[in-house]
Amino acid sequence: MKRSPWVMLTYAVLLLLAVATAIPNFLSESQRASLPDWATGQTVSLGLDLQGGAHLLLAVDRDALADARRADIRALVQASLREAGVPPQRITQESDSLILPATAQIQAVVAEALARSVTPGFAADVLLEQEDDTLRLTLTEAGLDRAASEAADNSLEVIRHRVDQVGVSEPVISRVGQDRILVQMPGVENPGQLRDLLGSTARMSFHLVAAAEGPGVTALPMRDGSGTVLVRDDVALSGERLDRASQGFDQQTGRPVISFGFDRAGAISFGTLTAENVGQRFAVVLDGQVLTAPVIQQAIPGGQGQITGDFTVEEAQTLAVLLSSGALPASLEVIEERSVGAALGSDSIALGLMTGALGLALVVGIMVLLYGGWGLLASAVLGLNVMLTLSALGFLGATLTLPGIAGIILCLGIAVDSNILIFSRIREETAKGTPAMKALRLGYERAWATILDANLTTLLAMLVLFWFGAGAIRGFAVTMGLGIVISMFTAIVLMRAMMEVMLRWRGVTHLPIAPLIGRVRAPGRFGFMRQGRLALAVSALLSLGAIGALFMPGPNLGIDFTGGLQMVLTAPAPVPLAEMRAALATGVAGDASLQAFADPTQVLIRVQGDAGAETVAAVERAAAAVMPAASFAQIDLVGPSFSADLAWAGALALSLAVAAMLVYIWLRFEWHFAVGAIAVLFLDITKTFGLIALMGWEVNLTTIVALLTLIGYSVNDKVVVYDRIREHLREGRSDPVPAVIDLSLNQVLGRCLFTSGTTIAALLPMAIWGGPAVAGFAAPMIAGVVIATASSLFVAGPVLSWLARRGYAQPVPLPYSDKVEGLPKKPAGYSTGI
Repeated sequence: MKRSPWVMLTYAVLLLLAVATAIPNFLSESQRASLPDWATGQTVSLGLDLQGGAHLLLAVDRDALADARRADIRALVQASLREAGVPPQRITQESDSLILPATAQIQAVVAEALARSVTPGFAADVLLEQEDDTLRLTLTEAGLDRAASEAADNSLEVIRHRVDQVGVSEPVISRVGQDRILVQMPGVENPGQLRDLLGSTARMSFHLVAAAEGPGVTALPMRDGSGTVLVRDDVALSGERLDRASQGFDQQTGRPVISFGFDRAGAISFGTLTAENVGQRFAVVLDGQVLTAPVIQQAIPGGQGQITGDFTVEEAQTLAVLLSSGALPASLEVIEERSVGAALGSDSIALGLMTGALGLALVVGIMVLLYGGWGLLASAVLGLNVMLTLSALGFLGATLTLPGIAGIILCLGIAVDSNILIFSRIREETAKGTPAMKALRLGYERAWATILDANLTTLLAMLVLFWFGAGAIRGFAVTMGLGIVISMFTAIVLMRAMMEVMLRWRGVTHLPIAPLIGRVRAPGRFGFMRQGRLALAVSALLSLGAIGALFMPGPNLGIDFTGGLQMVLTAPAPVPLAEMRAALATGVAGDASLQAFADPTQVLIRVQGDAGAETVAAVERAAAAVMPAASFAQIDLVGPSFSADLAWAGALALSLAVAAMLVYIWLRFEWHFAVGAIAVLFLDITKTFGLIALMGWEVNLTTIVALLTLIGYSVNDKVVVYDRIREHLREGRSDPVPAVIDLSLNQVLGRCLFTSGTTIAALLPMAIWGGPAVAGFAAPMIAGVVIATASSLFVAGPVLSWLARRGYAQPVPLPYSDKVEGLPKKPAGYSTGI
């Protein structure tokens, strides 16, 4: 088929535009600044793990919120009873409920108080029950959910105000789920300040200091840790009356202070308070800690004052922002923190470019060796595939992350699979004596269905990953998915058009697609099925052993699934490990451990189990005591509640991916093909998991990404094998089923080995030089590719043959044939699609 020159011109223009759009991504910031805006408008944004910055996931503290709601209920009930003239009643707490005596009058007063509460839906949030002579008030789960959702909504504006005052450029602040808030801040060099800024409720109040302990008096700690102060529980003045706060310096001492001012009503109350209590001490309390407790020297009528203390400039600035932004409606806890220094981010980019270039070079080398000049042409198209992927990411406004770079590199190996399938089909047609143009057409037509099925299975896995993933993991799914779709376009449309042009230009009549060295070999006659029982037995035993390895020694679960903290410390001099261990053991609660790197100026600090923002602060203090000049290049914190969510999401994603593969193959093939593919896939996954456990590789979110990608790759491999088997069954060959399977396996042997070779070639540099994050993806993938390829060749065929021999053909029957031994005979009037 001769293509229109206008079609070819359209392809050329689109490709030139895509390349022009992608090139600025490889330029430095200064080089991009010299270009016009229209040339850099589609540049791909870098994720926090590449440009540096902080990622915090905050969750409403539901326990604290429930306590606050119960306190509101208690206050409402007590006030209502007083208004109704009911004598004071003792209200106790039993588990999650408030208990008080039950009389007809009390019950009526309480019910009316709940009904006319100013809080919307308050009555529906509280369950009122009478048990014998007691009245029980319980905050319902639905009520707590609603309160948490409202608290998250109301916290957004406060957090935005706090972040804006610190001067973070282009922050991303959004709701996630029911009661969580995601804050992403690029370029942040000090995540500790922002952690304090966002995790503090900032409820401020002024209290008079008590002379001695007694009823209505509480000992509160000083914020600087210098002791405690006895303060009266009654709030003399609420911090809600604060109108402004700013950080400044004391004119006499030069120390940082926080200057504040009240609104009109607050200024009057403050003046009255100070006038009536001259000579008394009063405490400024923030979130249950005393900032300062000075003696009132004289009345302060202007409503202005200063908070002094042993503050650093950073602490004073943080406190000023907290006070001026207002209090959060509920306590927020940091359940996930990921921060990367700018230097580590630039190192990740350099490593990504280096491993990508090496992977591309290896793939190109293999393609040229296997297919000569045509392999070089396919490699050039592969480079265009990368450019098109970057252009698509920029057009969609997607963010490129470190896993995304790994996805692009992996696509280099997987994308050539389409070319390998097509070249194999063309070789088969050429061996039959088919002319060049017809061989090209038939090769593409025969390979199309297999390419479509194989790539759709991987796309299904990426869809599941995108649905359940977040952040950088979702970025991998987007990048990988785009790469697969674009590779289908470049291989099916672009490569075919280029091959047609070259064949016509050179006047070629014979298209052998010969390798660089030697000649095209005919398919062998290896007896895969003769070793079928042995292969099944060995595969089953290895899988049983792998399942055993999951119990002993067991998987090395990372903090993503156990909860905990990992921090990479960087120092200007070698880190004294013994002193650092001693400081961590003394200053950090929990099981803290050190892991040395090849570079003696870097160490990995790990705290397993229950860890939070206070754990990060404790590690920072302990490290600063040993090496004051040290800094943290990377911080990964996962709270216990969030780690449980991640574990559930990972297990669900893997299960849904397998189910999606089963349904797809069932629809595209038949049920026995689907059962066979899933059975072999189960063997592949168990072996890979067992190997991960035996090697002691850490199991984290990156591992789940690798396994989901491997599921797509493994089923892709099985689809290629089963598609060739189905093709021969359609022909009605007069051979036994095992012989048909053997013939099919020999014909796809080259494709399976070549595709696995290019995929491993793309992954190998990442596994060796890609750094811990990328190597944690590449190493399991390499192992999984080897296992999947072996099972496709030695296990998939025997499983399908076993199903056929036993006639497991209901509810959808096996293909009928009057010629093929081992298949049911075709009844009269029956028509099948295979």
